[in-house]
Amino acid sequence: MAHSFHVKLGQSHLKWSQTVPPILTVTSGSEVEFDLLDGSHNMFRPDNAATALADFDSSMANPATGPIYVEGAEPGDVLKVEFLDLVPGPYGWTAIIPGLGLLSDEFTEPHLKIWDLSDAALLGVPGSPAAAGGRRAVFKPGISIPVRPFLGLVGVAPAVPGELSLIPPYAGSGGNVDCRDLSAVGSTLYLPVNVPGALFSCGDGHAAQGDGEVCGTALETPMRARLRLTVEKAAARAAKGWALACPHYVAPPRGRAGIEADVAADRGEYAALGIHEDLREATRMALRGAIDWLVAEKGLTRLEAYMLASVAGNLRMSAVVDMPNYAISCAIPLGIFTE
Repeated sequence: MAHSFHVKLGQSHLKWSQTVPPILTVTSGSEVEFDLLDGSHNMFRPDNAATALADFDSSMANPATGPIYVEGAEPGDVLKVEFLDLVPGPYGWTAIIPGLGLLSDEFTEPHLKIWDLSDAALLGVPGSPAAAGGRRAVFKPGISIPVRPFLGLVGVAPAVPGELSLIPPYAGSGGNVDCRDLSAVGSTLYLPVNVPGALFSCGDGHAAQGDGEVCGTALETPMRARLRLTVEKAAARAAKGWALACPHYVAPPRGRAGIEADVAADRGEYAALGIHEDLREATRMALRGAIDWLVAEKGLTRLEAYMLASVAGNLRMSAVVDMPNYAISCAIPLGIFTE
């Protein structure tokens, strides 16, 4: 019989490693509720906004809560992670941190924006995908962002010995994948198991994010997350002739009842297209085009436009076969503009 467990705030680690001791052992199929620090280790808060960036210790960034040892998980198996409930904290933040982001060479000055995510501040009705637009967080007067909580960091211990940074994602174990489709309720992530017990950890709560997280941060927030962890044995996949070499996921329809509907797409999008033989430069070109439009047509500062693109914009690989050039689009949902 599966059980339910609760992991309190602060039971976290700062490196991926096979040797981090588990904080909890659970049976396959158990539900685990996590109280999670945000990506800044809760160093960016409303009460210290004026000094937080100057005092920020980047060595403490992106803490992973765990690891959780799942009984029966062995190398070659798959850990099925079901997202049952994700509740953002009462505030969030978006920051421009020097050295971080797709245009870090162009945005060199630090800046921190604090969002009010209290029930009183959010627009719309909790859980409602109707005309009110679900719940929306206010970026500034006339611009609001649909709230779609998800965890940026979900992973298991790596296959290799030693310590790995928590900042990048890894093909064989997940980690800081920052995939906005992994939102409650109904998303499922499948992770390859590399060590006995899998040693699962999670963190980096986001209340909203655009595809790409282009300025390096999303709408970051502390999070309460409830997940179900289930072991799928290797033999079952082997019988079908395949094994899992990288994370896979299943995402529900965005307008499904119980999910914050992404109604920002209802009015279409404005997109800039970047074309270049270098994939990264094509992406940067597209992002600059979207920023230019936001500044010229929506009256934002470049700094505001960069952060808004990180929270609400979406990067897409529009053409990848017409060599030698790639075509990348950066799309801004028009539905975020309420005035």
